[in-house]
Amino acid sequence: MKIESYSQPVFKSILQGLFALMNRELKKWIKEPIILLMAVLQPIMWMVLFGKSMNIGAIFSANTFKNINLPDLKIPGELVNPPIDGLITIPGSILSENIENLLSIIGGQALENVFGISDYFSYLAVGMISMITIFTSTFSGMSIVWDRRLGFLYKVLSTPVPRPAILFSKVLNAAIRSIFQSTIVFGLAILLGVRFSPSFSLINLLGIYLAIFLFSIGLSSLFVALALRSTRHETQIAVVNLTTMPLMFTSNAFFPTSLMPDWLQTIAKINPVSYMTDALRQLTIYSMDVPILLLDFTYLALFATSLSVLGMTLAWRFLVR
Repeated sequence: MKIESYSQPVFKSILQGLFALMNRELKKWIKEPIILLMAVLQPIMWMVLFGKSMNIGAIFSANTFKNINLPDLKIPGELVNPPIDGLITIPGSILSENIENLLSIIGGQALENVFGISDYFSYLAVGMISMITIFTSTFSGMSIVWDRRLGFLYKVLSTPVPRPAILFSKVLNAAIRSIFQSTIVFGLAILLGVRFSPSFSLINLLGIYLAIFLFSIGLSSLFVALALRSTRHETQIAVVNLTTMPLMFTSNAFFPTSLMPDWLQTIAKINPVSYMTDALRQLTIYSMDVPILLLDFTYLALFATSLSVLGMTLAWRFLVR
């Protein structure tokens, strides 16, 4: 009875403290119109400007080849079947038209072989969701730096709220924000014409949100842990700027890892962004490969669990007044 009567208040204290601190973080975010507006505009600008400007599929469209003016081609008659005497002249206009159609067909097949889908915008749109999640999660440590500088962190540490609950409130806030912004990107991608696979359904949305949640939990736990002893937000900004680009460009967010150099493929295979992005594509634009999808979610679950445990351990040790 003593163990139960002791553990129940402790568990209740953890939940109450976690809910109160997470509610505070969300209220700060919602009550700041500029921050909320930037959270909405940033994914829209990336999707519209970067997504449409990087439309590789347009390279192989008919418009790219319609102005090709080839000279007339003359070939020896003995090379044709049946052979004839003299030369055969093929007008350049006919060659241009045939090359235009041929390259359009080959281009579509090449895109599908490389990206898994003939529409590069759909491929990139999923990468945009990963990118937004990376930015939101890596900046999660900034909040704890400001709480320390403003003195709020010291007040919380003097309460019965466990230290891991303080850290995890920041992590959950980052995960909720990532899901919110990813929903905006996903909705905008639908309006801009993303092509879903025939197997896509509303149930797949649960898997999409689960992948985003697991990745954001793991990455934000890491960056909040890195900010536990920091008192300068400039340090956090430098760390974020140093890590976001390698995370994005050593993954399959923008380009298939199979076409990368061997040494870069090795890095991409351990990059959690690759697994989240692949899971999102399996659930949206690809024909679902269940074994690959299970591998993606297993890796993301291990990533989230290990870094969460690491963050809580560091919170017990380094989150002091």
